[in-house]
Amino acid sequence: MAGIYIHIPFCKQACVYCNFHFSTSVKLKNDFIQALLKEINLRNDYLQGENIETIYLGGGTPSLLTVPELESILNGIQSKFHVDACAEVTMEANPDDISISKLIAWKEIGINRLSVGVQSFFEEDLQWMNRAHSAAQSLHCIQLIKDAGFTNYTIDLIYGTPGLNDEKWKWNVDRAIEMEIPHLSCYALTVEPRTALANQVKTSSTVVNVDDQAKQFLLLIDWMNANGYEQYEISNFSKPGMRSRHNSSYWQQKKYLGLGPSAHSFNLTSRQWNVANNALYISSMINSLPAFEIENLTIKERINEYIMTSLRTVEGMDLEYIRNEYGEVVASALDNNVSKYQLNGNMQKKGTRMFLTRQGKLLADGIAADLFFTDV
Repeated sequence: MAGIYIHIPFCKQACVYCNFHFSTSVKLKNDFIQALLKEINLRNDYLQGENIETIYLGGGTPSLLTVPELESILNGIQSKFHVDACAEVTMEANPDDISISKLIAWKEIGINRLSVGVQSFFEEDLQWMNRAHSAAQSLHCIQLIKDAGFTNYTIDLIYGTPGLNDEKWKWNVDRAIEMEIPHLSCYALTVEPRTALANQVKTSSTVVNVDDQAKQFLLLIDWMNANGYEQYEISNFSKPGMRSRHNSSYWQQKKYLGLGPSAHSFNLTSRQWNVANNALYISSMINSLPAFEIENLTIKERINEYIMTSLRTVEGMDLEYIRNEYGEVVASALDNNVSKYQLNGNMQKKGTRMFLTRQGKLLADGIAADLFFTDV
């Protein structure tokens, strides 16, 4: 079983924190769609005939495309891949793009899950982020989604932003809980290079306080647990049975094909990533030329990738899997390296599985990096 990710590289405007590949100009949109359909044809053998259990339209802002444009993309996938009848088909959407007529049309063409970029229910936060939607739209779009009959959807929320105190953060989370949203993805504001936020931090008094972020993350864990949500991955919380199947496939190291500029692909032994340039991507596809670079993964890189992804999940790292795949020496070394984190309370072990504790989740990236193998 495998997944397909489709990158739609267009947005109405640039959020202050975003470093994803996108363009605020849609003049190449028609050419892009034709190029994307061409790439679907060129790369239909990448997954070697495996059934497709998830499709994810991300970006960028896929909800900027018209219904016929979205339908042509999904039809292209259906024509070249074996897509399960019960496949999860997710589309990212912004609140300002959502209407009841669009929602009904999206359902009719096969989209059965939405990921909505709410980010905050406070007007001042949205304005600071340079989001295109309003706080009223953040609230209203969720009711529209319910009215249209969607039962599988998620929203994004951001914490640790300047001006977001603990009380406001709780208000945001409480709204999601009260509206019985089945899934939340919650991210700490990150200062990425070459973003408007990075320039603000460098040239003004804008401060991103990591201690405040850590506190709000721990509060989030407690609030979600108290209300029946499972933290099945560090940034993701779901009601029972409502995990994101597509995102879970990344953490479970399943194969996936990435289509569109900047999209990544993974087939267990190598990674590929498409050029992050719309014009170059389009010209490559027109001339049937590869638009990607490739990296063959070494044994060490495959082990480290497993450590990095599995450690983020509720299932944790499985020593038995490591032992079966890479041998007793590697498994014993990893078990020994984890022991110091068990002693300081940042990890725990149950049977052959090793997990981050509540406090350890604050240090996930650092712990994973420390556990990486430098030689195998």
